[in-house]
Amino acid sequence: MPGFGDPSARVLLVGLAPAAHGANRTGRVFTGDGVGGSGDFLMAALHRNGFANMPTSRHIDDGLALYDAYIVAAVRCAPPGNAPRPEEIGRCLEHLEAETAALPRVQIVVALGKIAFDVWLRVLKRRGAVVPSPRPPFAHGAVARMGGLDGSPHILIGCYHPSRQNTNTGRLTPAMMACVFGKAKKLLR
Repeated sequence: MPGFGDPSARVLLVGLAPAAHGANRTGRVFTGDGVGGSGDFLMAALHRNGFANMPTSRHIDDGLALYDAYIVAAVRCAPPGNAPRPEEIGRCLEHLEAETAALPRVQIVVALGKIAFDVWLRVLKRRGAVVPSPRPPFAHGAVARMGGLDGSPHILIGCYHPSRQNTNTGRLTPAMMACVFGKAKKLLR
């Protein structure tokens, strides 16, 4: 499943994997997983901060457009049991690297969940970027500043994944999600 968004984006969102009943069915990440699903939850936060033209993501032809943002998945296909194994992540790294290499303006990466956070640090390291030691820990809203792929500053922001498990339990609220993208907007150079 390829990513989508603005090819001139300065903000990159790294998700986990296509949902079996969302992106896997519709052909676009964070799309079609039902009213109030992770796609709608994410798009509402992006819309609130000016990164999307509408607050929902229902189907591939719904008119959704992203501004200064691009979304990719760490794993390219829906994993069994919605939990990717390390070997699946490893097989998909090359695709993630190639897709993100075509996004030369990225300054900020928002990792949606700990797995996406860890995968992005792995991508940076494989591409020769400076990753701080000790490695930055994942936390919702945490900001890690590091060297980018071309030596320019690069910012990684942790964010809980907008899964129904997190949103239905209140671990991630709309305000918390919007706050992460508000932070990203303020940190843009």
